[in-house]
Amino acid sequence: MIKSLRITDLATIEELEVELRPGFSVLTGETGAGKSILIESIRLVLGEKGSSDVIRTGKKKTSIEAIFQRPRQKDLLETKSDEDLCVQRSILAQGTGKSYIDGTLVPLKIVKENQLQLVDIYGQNDHVFLRSAENQLDYLDHYGGTLPLRKNIRQTARSVRQLFRTKNTLLMDTRERALRLEFLVYQIDEIEKAQLVPGEEDELRQERKILNNAAQIKRWIDEASDLTYNNELSLSSQLSQLQKIVEQLADYVDDFKNVGDEINQFSITTQELADDLMKLKEQQTGSPERLETIEARLSLIENLKRKYGGSVADVINHYEKTKTEYSELDLSQDRLNQLRQELDKQIAVYKNNAASLRSRREKAAGKLEKTLEKELSLLGMKKARFQIALTSHPLDPDKSDNFRDNGTEDVEFLLSPNPGEDLKPLRRIASGGELSRFMLALKSIGKDTVIDKTLIFDEIDAGIGGKTAEFVAHKLGFLSEKNQVICITHLPQIASFAQHHYHIEKSFVKDRTFTTIKELSQEERIGEIARLLGGSLITETTRQTAKEMLERNSGKG
Repeated sequence: MIKSLRITDLATIEELEVELRPGFSVLTGETGAGKSILIESIRLVLGEKGSSDVIRTGKKKTSIEAIFQRPRQKDLLETKSDEDLCVQRSILAQGTGKSYIDGTLVPLKIVKENQLQLVDIYGQNDHVFLRSAENQLDYLDHYGGTLPLRKNIRQTARSVRQLFRTKNTLLMDTRERALRLEFLVYQIDEIEKAQLVPGEEDELRQERKILNNAAQIKRWIDEASDLTYNNELSLSSQLSQLQKIVEQLADYVDDFKNVGDEINQFSITTQELADDLMKLKEQQTGSPERLETIEARLSLIENLKRKYGGSVADVINHYEKTKTEYSELDLSQDRLNQLRQELDKQIAVYKNNAASLRSRREKAAGKLEKTLEKELSLLGMKKARFQIALTSHPLDPDKSDNFRDNGTEDVEFLLSPNPGEDLKPLRRIASGGELSRFMLALKSIGKDTVIDKTLIFDEIDAGIGGKTAEFVAHKLGFLSEKNQVICITHLPQIASFAQHHYHIEKSFVKDRTFTTIKELSQEERIGEIARLLGGSLITETTRQTAKEMLERNSGKG
């Protein structure tokens, strides 16, 4: 349950802090006042993706802090404190940000993975979910607890399809297979003869560079050798004379006693340099034939790179893949028999798991049908009939595409909203109001086992009114008995059923927009519900109606 929320520099919010109450609360305000921004802040603090675009213009970062009553169920966030849970999120102008739990820096994905133990957010776009057969299947499997089995089936299906592909390759036409083998042998031989070595190309290019500039390099070596050793005035000769002089000085001046050692060390370094120059000169014996050999080798490497990849590593990788393909094509009949046996085994596993999944889906579907019809009845659709159609697709063991990741069934939610109407696909016939109630019924199922959680409904009442709105309000109130329920609404019927009412308002000061939130008193609630009833024109009649609605409904959801 969210106990408080503090937001800084998020869109039109400069500084906002609000305490949220247990039970059933509604948020109302003019369109565009910032109600959705408040919900967005909760999504962000719980790990949803955010960008620097959400930062208030002119500010360097946005920060959100939410205080939660610690869940009674096992704390997946593994925090040790028994006090309230504090979750913080900041987003910087560079697009980066940080998340904290009880003051400890944690990866954002940890917060996101565990958000569902704290908050469920349902928006009006959730109606889209009802119009997708795939989503309906996901819901049924989630409800029936069959998702782990479905995961196993998906893995088996992929294994079966891979085995089919391998078998088809082995069963390739004899002539086509022979031609392919011949082509692979050519590629393998060509690359093997080259005897490529990683790093060889760079070494050859360096050697070529030296050979192409051999004359200039020799002149530099001779000049350097003369300076260091060969001439009478070379560094070595000069240092030797200098050392003798310094040693004589040292007999008279103590400061020069250690200088001789330093000159000796420099002489050693000079001698080593002279040796290195001699070695380098001896290496400069490359002939035109060696240069031709290098050019031919580099040309061979370039040719292989053009054929098989942009680098030597790519050529070697292509070689390994070619050898693997050759091995697969050159397998014996025994390997083909083994492959068939493995395929038969995996198909049997798939069939058994698919049959088990169908059985569990049928059981879950029957239970869900009864439960959902009961929920719909509580939401004013007393005569509605609901049915889940499971359509099986027979397996053909010779067709790989028959082995589907989600099992052998398609699922279709069927609804008859009114007596005398045939059951028809929900995704094609339900109205906006029916979808709202149907979605709320789906979301309500199983909530009786959850306590102290925050359930946020973002304008799910769009497209409904009258008695339907009252049924929805009753249901939201029922959910609030064990959970904190927060609903953004434009309907006075729903607003009047809430225990707590918050008004969100947008104002303009010095060309800047500010969004604020305020918990309304009883008298202020009358005025706000009157606005919801009559729009900008609020009369004594609308105020009286609003007062009667509050007296009749407030806190009775």
